[in-house]
Amino acid sequence: MKRASQLGIKINVAILDDGGQLVHFHRMDQAPILSIEIAQNKAYTAVAFGLPTHEWYPLIQKEPPLREGIVHTPRLVIFGGGFPIKIEGDVIGGIGVSGGSTEEDIACCLAALSLIE
Repeated sequence: MKRASQLGIKINVAILDDGGQLVHFHRMDQAPILSIEIAQNKAYTAVAFGLPTHEWYPLIQKEPPLREGIVHTPRLVIFGGGFPIKIEGDVIGGIGVSGGSTEEDIACCLAALSLIE
């Protein structure tokens, strides 16, 4: 949230455990209401697949059947702002940020993850 304040944006932040269950959520005052669920789904996608959400589109962009079909998977997000939380290579949870641009959401996730390192 500190990084979001520096960027002048209002975000929602979701932290999930390794089973995809919400363990922490924070909505900054005036953060977009629609972004509440998006933040949670970004974290869920990151936990479920162990990949940052922004890595999805490059994997599917040249595969039309996959690209058109997989986006209908509940809770799957294929744009930036979700990262797995890893300790010694093991996924122990996920973080999802929504409320800014893709680049801003990614920057906020990276700032939070740097605190773990």
